[in-house]
Amino acid sequence: MSSQDVTQLVPIERVERLIHLARGEKVLLDADLARLYGVETRTLNQAVKRNPSRFPADFMFQLTIEEADSLLRSRSQSVTLNKRGKNIKYLPYAFTEQGVAMLSSVLRSERAVQVNVAIMRAFVSLRRMLAGNEVLARKLAELEHRLEGHDQAIKSLFNAIRELATPPAKPPREIGFHVREASVPYRVRRKRA
Repeated sequence: MSSQDVTQLVPIERVERLIHLARGEKVLLDADLARLYGVETRTLNQAVKRNPSRFPADFMFQLTIEEADSLLRSRSQSVTLNKRGKNIKYLPYAFTEQGVAMLSSVLRSERAVQVNVAIMRAFVSLRRMLAGNEVLARKLAELEHRLEGHDQAIKSLFNAIRELATPPAKPPREIGFHVREASVPYRVRRKRA
């Protein structure tokens, strides 16, 4: 199969939508992988269990009820797990990128190899996208840091403008008795000399 046939077999965008975040790792669930490989979930898990040394805990782990419920809810609002496990036969397994790479050696078929190529490309594509976002996040943090100093200067500028815009306060009221009457001109008689 050529590179183009692989992308037609399993489009990278489809694989990217199946990648979830669990325990801080990007993972694919066993049922999703089984669909991609064209096998039953049970068959995939049996092949993995026959080769336990190839799948250490950092390659594959079984989800807890809460993790599985959260991942399935994010996928579809109508799917939820029963806490007692009545609605499911088993808790799903999650495979990291290394675990998925190891699956091609366990599932010995041409389709498994080709699907693995598409999955690895999807992981690489996601990594590139995240690296681009990291650069963007770093630039935003730098800009925010630069603007923090400007914010303080702008605040003090607005405070000064507000002080100038407020009318002067009324002079304080004087204490004591003040007679306010119309001024009457007083005449002063001068002595004649």
